[in-house]
Amino acid sequence: MSIVITGATGQLGRLVIADLLAAGIPADGITAVARSKEKAADLAAEGVKVAIADYDEPSTFDEVFSAGDRVLLISGTDLGRRIPQHTVVIAGAKAAGVAQLAYTSVFGGPKAEMLLAAEHQATEQLILGSGLPYTFLRNNWYTELAVRDVADAVQSGAIVNGASPDARLATATREDYAAAAAVVMSTDGHLNKAYELGGDVAWTFGEFAAELSRQTGKPVVHQSLPQKEILAGLLAAGLPEDLAEVLADVDTAMSAGVLSATPGDLSRLTGRPTTPIATTITKLLG
Repeated sequence: MSIVITGATGQLGRLVIADLLAAGIPADGITAVARSKEKAADLAAEGVKVAIADYDEPSTFDEVFSAGDRVLLISGTDLGRRIPQHTVVIAGAKAAGVAQLAYTSVFGGPKAEMLLAAEHQATEQLILGSGLPYTFLRNNWYTELAVRDVADAVQSGAIVNGASPDARLATATREDYAAAAAVVMSTDGHLNKAYELGGDVAWTFGEFAAELSRQTGKPVVHQSLPQKEILAGLLAAGLPEDLAEVLADVDTAMSAGVLSATPGDLSRLTGRPTTPIATTITKLLG
């Protein structure tokens, strides 16, 4: 039996593996799935097993999983291609008879009303249809993604997006989500459950701007623009149309309160409070 992490060389995957090792899981009890040996060389140097496989090459997953494995499927990043890519992993896991298939899904699951949710919802249905014991890790938005442009905000004096002034976000950091995933993969009692993971405190961009101002001593305000203007700006910046539409729609979802709930599952799993936005701002400014 091994704990198998797909997308292991990505930012989230690496953090999950680090947390597993810190929790005392033997390195040789962890398998990191990567597209190349080079990307996983540092993990291999720590004693972690490495399996080379590519979502777009189904046959490469034929020997990745074994009966009894606990598998974490970290969702792919290729919009429009994730369903067939995830199907490859699900099929391989089912054929091997794994003991658990955990999946990093979307906050709200089947109730999430935004473009970003569609592929996650379809993947959840595929996993349910497989009959495998599952765990859905329904992650809210990442704090790092919501506040990533702090330098630009300080320079321009404004945080500009499509979220309404009163829109609240219960975000958490990548480290928070990784810690929860590591708990679910390394402890019992999580089979056939869905966890709604997000921050303990929902905040507004106005509050974020005020905290950024406090930490830098420079005035920063939040400016909300119509979705069409946000979309036009994203396209002008060179983003692919499908990605730009999804990101602009996330702002609309924020305004509708889709990402505002604070069910507390994340802090209960990790046994600690989620990371405050002030802490993330300090880190990003550093």
